[in-house]
Amino acid sequence: MRKILVLIIIAFVTVVAYSQVNVAPLNIKERTLPNGLKVVSLRDNSSPTVAIHVWYDVGGKNDPQGKSGFAHMFEHMMFKSTKNMPNEKMDRLTEDVGGFNNASTWDDFTNYYEVVPSNYLETLLWAEAERMANLNVDDTNFASERDVVKEEYRQSVLAQPYGQFNEYIGSLSYAVHPYKRGVIGNLDQLSAATSADARAFHNLYYRPDNAYLIVVGDFDQKQFDDWTDKYFGRLAKPTGSIPRVTEVEPERTKEARHMTTAPNVPFPAVAITYLGPPSNGADIPAFRIAESILSGGESSRLYQSLVYKQQIAQEASFNLDVKTDRCLLYFQAIAAEGKTAEAMEKSLLAELKIIQGSPVTAKELAKAKNQLISRAIRARENNDGKAIVIERAVAYQHDPKAVNSDIQKLQAVTAADVQRVMKKYFTDTNRVVIYYTGEESKK
Repeated sequence: MRKILVLIIIAFVTVVAYSQVNVAPLNIKERTLPNGLKVVSLRDNSSPTVAIHVWYDVGGKNDPQGKSGFAHMFEHMMFKSTKNMPNEKMDRLTEDVGGFNNASTWDDFTNYYEVVPSNYLETLLWAEAERMANLNVDDTNFASERDVVKEEYRQSVLAQPYGQFNEYIGSLSYAVHPYKRGVIGNLDQLSAATSADARAFHNLYYRPDNAYLIVVGDFDQKQFDDWTDKYFGRLAKPTGSIPRVTEVEPERTKEARHMTTAPNVPFPAVAITYLGPPSNGADIPAFRIAESILSGGESSRLYQSLVYKQQIAQEASFNLDVKTDRCLLYFQAIAAEGKTAEAMEKSLLAELKIIQGSPVTAKELAKAKNQLISRAIRARENNDGKAIVIERAVAYQHDPKAVNSDIQKLQAVTAADVQRVMKKYFTDTNRVVIYYTGEESKK
């Protein structure tokens, strides 16, 4: 009994402590090269490693009209040959010395990153500058990577029972903004693209004045600055302007409903979407708390209600899909055997009414902060984790040092804030409802 009591006390103290934790700010250094490249560095000599991230201000929303998937395809192209590197050389420069590399394409940006022993920092800075300036966008590389992206679409979207459902959530939630296009691409549009299109895309967006270099780890600051000047500073700043998205998503004025199908859907699914604020909006921390309370694990409200008690869904969630221009907020559920999309929609909206009608409890608020703050602290335990949170601050708050206020903003959220944002954005006229079923249901 004494052991159980001690564990309860420890758990209670942990919740309270994390909701009031003070996190030392990251000592971030910033400068901008004459060619426009923004350089962000954070020295941390606790381990003999270094994380190098190169962030480009180009994502799926920047795909040329009629060429969906270009930004994603270029994520693959950047690992091909350059003027001074053969194909797959980035793997040899990282994996062969005990490190790793990867990249990802998002709606708003594309990032490339490596983690290596710190004595290889100079080599990787040279390699990143090399593929920024001297990528070989030839017919052979273009054709091979286009086929890779098309196969990725087949496997991750067409072959998965709910792959197309995730695509529909985006395409049916935005009316005019390029967010309505899937980042991964479109088979027909990728097939119609040419290597000349790809070269034009690279020239428009893969340039120093459209990028951040973010380096975290074990280095000497002066030496790092000298290497950055040596390899990136010699790149010329292009004279042409960088195309930006100009479409503005209009406010919704009435509810919209869509019935969608796919050939391999075992159980019905439903999504209820709402347009939210931009990624740097003041209400984002409150939405993060709401997301945790509604769907942060098996003790969350949606799991307990739809999955455990009512047993009408095998999974249910509330999601904050952060985007620079306008976030998407949505409920999503997949039915249990014999249950319907209509039943899940009714229950999801009932849960929405509950969180709108009454403030969340102090216990729920403390638990959500505990989850989010502990996760944020764990994310900063290594150099790559620190680089990632800095990169996200660049992408979504347009300021690398915004990372130093994220936890404080979460701590400041009140129960009244959560109730306020759920009332403000989750209105009947701001709602799109999407049903997703197997094609046989149409018969």
